[in-house]
Parts: sequence; C-alpha cells; structure tokens
Amino acid sequence: MKLTHASKTASKTLLAGLALLGTLALTACDNGDDGSDTAGPRPEPAASASADSGQDGGSGSSDKGSDSAGNGSGPGSGSSGNGSEGTAAGTGSNENGEVGICRSDELEVTAADNTTGKEEGIVTVVFKNGGGRDCAINGYAGVDLRTADGDTMSVDRNGEQARREILKDGETAAFNITFPVNNSGGSGVRIAKLLVTPPNETKTVAVAWPAGSLPVSGEASGPKLSVGPVGKVSDSPAG
Repeated sequence: MKLTHASKTASKTLLAGLALLGTLALTACDNGDDGSDTAGPRPEPAASASADSGQDGGSGSSDKGSDSAGNGSGPGSGSSGNGSEGTAAGTGSNENGEVGICRSDELEVTAADNTTGKEEGIVTVVFKNGGGRDCAINGYAGVDLRTADGDTMSVDRNGEQARREILKDGETAAFNITFPVNNSGGSGVRIAKLLVTPPNETKTVAVAWPAGSLPVSGEASGPKLSVGPVGKVSDSPAG
C-alpha cells in the first residue's frame, strides 16, 4: 500500500513537473516567436525595402538622369539642328557662328558710269548678294583695267577706312573707281574690261568698262586713278 501511495504521489509530482516544463517550453516558444517576429522580420523587410528602394531608386535616378540628359541633349541638339538649318538657309554662318565672306560666285557684279565732272570720272561697281544667304564683305576689291590693246593696268587704293558689312540675300554693296577724264582730244587709252576681285577672294570677275577713255600716261594732270573701299548701299532691298 505504501508503495502504491508513494507511486501515486510520485506520479502526481512528475505530472506537475511535466506540466510546468510544458508551460515553460510554450512560454519560451512564444517568446522566441515574438522575438523572431520582432527582430527577424523587421531587418528582413528593412533590408528588402532598402534593396528594393536602392535598386528602384537607383534605376529611377538613372532613368531620370538619362531622361534628363536625353531631354537636355535632345532639345539642345534640336535647337542646334534648327539653328544650323536656319544658318545654312538664312545667315550663312559657319561652325563658329560667324557669317562667312561673300564669295565671287555668289555676287552679281555690275559697273556703271557715274561721272558728273569734267576732270574726274567715276565708275561705280556694285556687288549684289545672290547667294541665298547672308555674307560678310570687308575691305577693298582688287581692280585691274584691261585695255583694248590687251595691256593690264592695276588700280591703287585711295586709303579710306574700310568697314565690315553684312549683306543679306538681295542686298548690295558698292565701291567707286575714280579716274582722270581724257580731255586731250585724242583717243587716249581705251579700256575694254574691268577685272574685279571681291575683298578676301581670289576669283576675278570681268565686266565691261562703262566709261570713256583715260588720258595717255604722262598727259593726265587731274585726279589719279584709284579705288575706294567697299560699302553697303543703304537703300538696297533685301531678298
């Protein structure tokens, strides 16, 4: 009987101990789960969020950056393209943004006799811009006179100050050639052609001499043969 009672008491004690251990185990598990929920998931979402935001933000920034660069270069290049198109069609600017010189092939060259005095003759040479673009003209034209005998006479500059001019398409510039009028009564020196090279150019244009003869060398006592600088004609129409 004592053995049985002792056994029952021991069994109760063992069961109570097991129950207490189970309770502690459950508490430990619960604490572990709570801890893992608190500590474990928080770093993981944080790390995940950081990685996601880092990747998304980085690619987004990169995309925005490339979009910004693309948009910046897009309109910039577009403006540059439009500018260069406008330049080619309208201003004739080169890559540095400067207006190019007026080329011989772009200029219509004419000459007219504007002599009004009895001693000094004046021939006006006109350059009309027909190149379809703006161009710059500055300085003196090269001028030679070709006689009816085939000889060539060079014309010196008169020393007046030259000024840079911009000619739009259709506008004109001009210069004067002054020469002594032949009052000798003889035939003098007959001029057949006027050879003109625009400023800063090398190609020469030949036009007919529109005025009378010059005195034979040594007989002239009046004005000297000379050429003035090129200047823009103020009332010239544009394009």
